[in-house]
Amino acid sequence: MFIRQLKYLVTLAEMRHFSRAAEACHVSQPALSAAIRNLEKELDLNLVLRGRNYEGLTAEGEKVVGWAQHLLSSYEAMRQEAVSAHTNLSGTLRIGAIPTTMPVVPFLTTPCQEKYSDIKVTVLSLSSDEIVRRLDSCDLDIGLTFLDEKSLAGFQMYPLYLERYVLATHNEAILQGRQSLNWNEVAELPLCLLTANMQSRRMIDSAFRFAGVSPHIRVETDSIFALYAQLRCSDLCTVVPHSVLSLIEMRQEISIVPITPPLAREIGLIVRKQNPYPPVTAAALEMALKIPLQARFDSLIQQV
Repeated sequence: MFIRQLKYLVTLAEMRHFSRAAEACHVSQPALSAAIRNLEKELDLNLVLRGRNYEGLTAEGEKVVGWAQHLLSSYEAMRQEAVSAHTNLSGTLRIGAIPTTMPVVPFLTTPCQEKYSDIKVTVLSLSSDEIVRRLDSCDLDIGLTFLDEKSLAGFQMYPLYLERYVLATHNEAILQGRQSLNWNEVAELPLCLLTANMQSRRMIDSAFRFAGVSPHIRVETDSIFALYAQLRCSDLCTVVPHSVLSLIEMRQEISIVPITPPLAREIGLIVRKQNPYPPVTAAALEMALKIPLQARFDSLIQQV
């Protein structure tokens, strides 16, 4: 059994298409198909349902893919360990981040890449549930997410900062000189918010419900960058974690006020429990946990 055969099978399970899987593995489709057939012969199992096109995995194939994902993760950790013993640390760091934390990721990855120039970073915007699923299946190395989720039991958690929700607007006149707003007052403003399926939005909705009001929502989006664009180019207001203020390059154009009662939630890194961590993961964690993110983001409120 070869590592490449397992990689081909896992990629096929992800792509659900022979040609796309072969392209992702940089081999021809016949070579990929032959490698998987050889794996089936070696295991004496049918792993793939075959018709005119890919039709999925057999029940045995699903189980083998799960084991293969863990084996490939362990192999990559071993490879990184061997490489780091002789030369500059290298490999790929795969990060899954909830959408509202995407502006935060560069603060965490840049110091590591500055020290280890051969480390490549792949960042995916994912829901907290998807982050957990992909960590479990070894498709991610690190997650950046809320730390109060029940589904995080069994993961190692590293707190980073407490995100505080604030109101932001391009139109300072709409605030009428107020230094803070309550949720009743926020509900009366024309709002652009994240879509209702996103966890940050669900938190905001719960604050409105607790206040007994319905917000005046004009635009919804599932992209924090689209939300920022709306904020910069219209008179709409938005409610966002204060860490998102790191996106704002010209802060004098944006007015920020706190909302009472305050809404906050803890954000941090999660990883699978293993000892030792793969070298790239360990290096990234070590450097990320030294960054004073709480002080950095809290200071953004005072600067605006």
